[in-house]
Amino acid sequence: MAATDRTALGPLVGAIDQGTSSSRFLVFNAKTAELLSHHQVEINQEFPREGWVEQDPKEILKSVYECVEKTCEKLKQLNINISNIKAIGVTNQRETTVVWDKTTGEPLYNAIVWLDLRTQSTVERLLKRVPGKNKAFSKFKTGLPLSTYFSAVKLRWLLDNVEEIRKAVDDGRALFGTIDSWLIWVCICGKNGGIHCTDVTNASRTMLFNIHSLEWDPELCQFFDIPMEILPKVRSSSEIYGLMKICPSLNSGALTGVPISGCLGDQSAALVGQMCFKDGQAKNTYGTGCFLLCNTGQKSVFSEHGLLTTIAYKLGRDKPVCYALEGSVAIAGAVVRWLRDNLGIAKSSQEVEKLAAEVGTSYGCYFVPAFSGLYAPYWEPSARGIICGLTQFTNKNHIAFAALEAVCFQTREILDAMNKDCGIPLSQLQVDGGMTNNKTLMQLQADILCIPVVKPSMPETTALGAAMAAGAAEGVGVWSLNPGDFTAVTCERFEPQINPEESEFRYARWKKAVVKSMGWETSEVPSNGKPK
Repeated sequence: MAATDRTALGPLVGAIDQGTSSSRFLVFNAKTAELLSHHQVEINQEFPREGWVEQDPKEILKSVYECVEKTCEKLKQLNINISNIKAIGVTNQRETTVVWDKTTGEPLYNAIVWLDLRTQSTVERLLKRVPGKNKAFSKFKTGLPLSTYFSAVKLRWLLDNVEEIRKAVDDGRALFGTIDSWLIWVCICGKNGGIHCTDVTNASRTMLFNIHSLEWDPELCQFFDIPMEILPKVRSSSEIYGLMKICPSLNSGALTGVPISGCLGDQSAALVGQMCFKDGQAKNTYGTGCFLLCNTGQKSVFSEHGLLTTIAYKLGRDKPVCYALEGSVAIAGAVVRWLRDNLGIAKSSQEVEKLAAEVGTSYGCYFVPAFSGLYAPYWEPSARGIICGLTQFTNKNHIAFAALEAVCFQTREILDAMNKDCGIPLSQLQVDGGMTNNKTLMQLQADILCIPVVKPSMPETTALGAAMAAGAAEGVGVWSLNPGDFTAVTCERFEPQINPEESEFRYARWKKAVVKSMGWETSEVPSNGKPK
């Protein structure tokens, strides 16, 4: 498009995409869904002890500001008027827990990331109070099993172990939120009257929210001993929450006054961005973890095979809530980052793909990356990562291949569970997320699933979903969610290239490796503070 045409683009919508490994700000054309510009900043993860994963909420905020500023600069260089940005959506890593002081605006502790395992002893203590130690005791209220994964146990740990947070709660100064709540509160006035809210999709991942009544559940808050006054107000995923107010001295201050009008947890945002609005439509997102969601419409379906029931979206105050079945895998892209940062066998994720492609086989080596236990369909916190089937012939190429294959095998496990719960097997898999740029991985995935894998040419579907929710909000109205108005999406398609017998053989070996990874860890802690 020529520079002269750029000024006549019509309304634009921005999306803040705050993930586990990076923050991004992206700007889309509301009429064509074209991605016009974006900026990304990688953020640090801190590992203060084995199994602990934290992030600095202020670093997260700074990274978001930097992304907004840099994207605005890039738009100006493209001769695009940023005053055309009519709305901003927020999408975020879910479950990650922040508590802050509403009088100072300061976080009272680092954010405890969704992957964190420190709460295993908290989970076990809580389970003792449940008849039959049934992890699924709140399944029909929350759709979730009792696990280290969800926010309620992280918040319980903070209240038990951080004196400053206990005191702030007693003084009426503490606010709790997932990352969306923290960002929206700060971006809309902060300590000078910030809006303390979340949306139904993020609330549904706390284990404190009744997914049918769409309210915080007093009985669950009592069970976890969480004071309800620190919880955010729950809103729909598409409505004006407030207007952006950023320090005018920053370039991003140019967006002051723009409504923040969309909010979706990252996996729900990807479902919307992939246009999965009909019952039975599903998508798989490959990020730090891997998440398969299938839209079940206005009916909540409860899994018999280890999947979660969660809220897909509620696209407007007066619109119906839609539900999804979800298969959650903790470690996907994180295994590539581990090969890069911990083992040093590659300098980049592209190099991991190259190493794997050079051999095209794991040579009988299997990698179960259960760094944070196993999520769906096992929900086995005692599992730990293993690499097995090693011989003297095994080299770093085989391990790189086994790591990519592990992502595909984990997806196969949750897809099998999804097919059993839904009764209608998926005929193809729609995919998105950063890892889908890895063509070796996508081909492997098609081979292991024995069905085609379909990747949209614009893989930023998570941010797109947040932008769609923001642009469609009442009072904004620049983005149509009418299926007839959707632009046709061009896709890349990967067809299975190996015979199903070979695929089944490799999958059976993988399952054998998974069994060997289980029952590895206990939460008993000896006097030196290190788990046995």
